[in-house]
Amino acid sequence: MSIQLVRNIFRQGYIQRVLNTTNSIAKYSSQLPSGDEVIDDAEPINIKNPYKRENRQCLLCKLNLTPDYKNVRLLSQFQSMYTGRIYGRHITGLCKTKQQQVEHAIRRSHQVGFMPRYHKYPEYNNDPKLYDPEKPIRPHPY
Repeated sequence: MSIQLVRNIFRQGYIQRVLNTTNSIAKYSSQLPSGDEVIDDAEPINIKNPYKRENRQCLLCKLNLTPDYKNVRLLSQFQSMYTGRIYGRHITGLCKTKQQQVEHAIRRSHQVGFMPRYHKYPEYNNDPKLYDPEKPIRPHPY
């Protein structure tokens, strides 16, 4: 390579870097403070907490549903398919009040005779799942 060719390549690269920096300065110059504005570094900057979790609502609260003992299809979602056991809060993801209302409605539905105690009606087995009992929202303590 000749020295002249190396100089031309260097100049082109240098010119390209200068053009890139001037373009980026022009691009962000509108966001820079003017000479009249004073930036006080002692003042805190108000930003949202990036680590804050969103407020989670249970499914029934989100849809504004109240469990009723006559709504067997909804209540059967919170009952085990094979044993008739009522799933706990750690599996269903319901808030405390809605979980108590669901349990009360299921027990009342059992007493009245709308729901069987030890299994689920087979026609409700293919309903879409509201949650996955195999993957609880929080692990069981034991």
